[in-house]
Parts: sequence; structure tokens; C-alpha cells
Amino acid sequence: MNLTDGYVAAAVENAPVKELFPGIRLRSLWTGDNGAKAHVLEMDPGTSWEGLDVHEPGPEEVFVVSGTFNDGARDYPAGTFIHAPAGSSHIPQTTTGCTLFVFYPEG
Repeated sequence: MNLTDGYVAAAVENAPVKELFPGIRLRSLWTGDNGAKAHVLEMDPGTSWEGLDVHEPGPEEVFVVSGTFNDGARDYPAGTFIHAPAGSSHIPQTTTGCTLFVFYPEG
């Protein structure tokens, strides 16, 4: 919904859903004019990204909304903020299931 003052709002439950891998869903919330993007990523328990997730062309900002997220090396519980610089990589996975807010400031 576009508001008269330039704000843009999106409800997660109304956002289009794209299944990236079995049990891993992406809900696109917003795309900016400069290519910046905001998403919600839902991962079912016991799921893992297929292959390496490389952060290009820019960084990835993640906030763990619920559950426990694992980057292939460590666990991040709900309430954790993660900054992954451009060029870094990881293998997103979870044993418990998790919901993430993911922001790409440079697309």
C-alpha cells in the first residue's frame, strides 16, 4: 500500500512467495529505485541452502526474527543482527526453523 507521504508498507502475509529450495521460501517486501531489496526468508526445520550463498554485488543485512539461523559455522538465535560484507559467503541452514528479515542495500 502506498501512503500519501511517500511511505511504502507491505504485509508479510500478502507478499508474493517464491520457493528457493525445498522448505525455503522468500517473500519480497520492497525494491528500491537503486536496486536495494527487503525480503522475509522462511526456513523450515532441517533445511539448508543448496550451494554457497555469495554476497554480490553488495553486503547482506540479516535480522533473525524467530528460531535459530546457522550460517554453516555458528548459530544465531532470534534477536540477532548479522552484517555480511560484500564478497563474503555462507551456507544458510537451520535445525529448528527460522524466519529472517533480509536487506540488500545495494541490490
